[in-house]
Amino acid sequence: MKKLNVIFDKISPELLISMPYEYKGKDINVEIETHEFTCICPWSKLPDYANLKIKYVPKRYCVELKSLKYYLQSFRNVGIVHESVVNRIFDDINKSIKPKKLLVELEFYLRGGIKTTVRREK
Repeated sequence: MKKLNVIFDKISPELLISMPYEYKGKDINVEIETHEFTCICPWSKLPDYANLKIKYVPKRYCVELKSLKYYLQSFRNVGIVHESVVNRIFDDINKSIKPKKLLVELEFYLRGGIKTTVRREK
């Protein structure tokens, strides 16, 4: 496993590590959830907090969870809008493991009395 040199000032897809799925041909559902996702609003420069759900059916690879945690933490100091966050995470995971199915959903906490949920799936 490669050594991680983590700097959280830019989105870092290179942190994502895939591992072989040992049961190729046997579909399973992998569900990952965290209530600790953060990024920065590009206009107000204030933090946005969200619940993140990732669901996928592996084809040949799975996401190694420690690397996923570091990857998600790389958003912490990045100014990015909600819609772009979901698309970026989806694209990076899809490129890393090429799953049969993938869903990424972010449910952002209330800000100004507005709750936002953004979802992308294939």
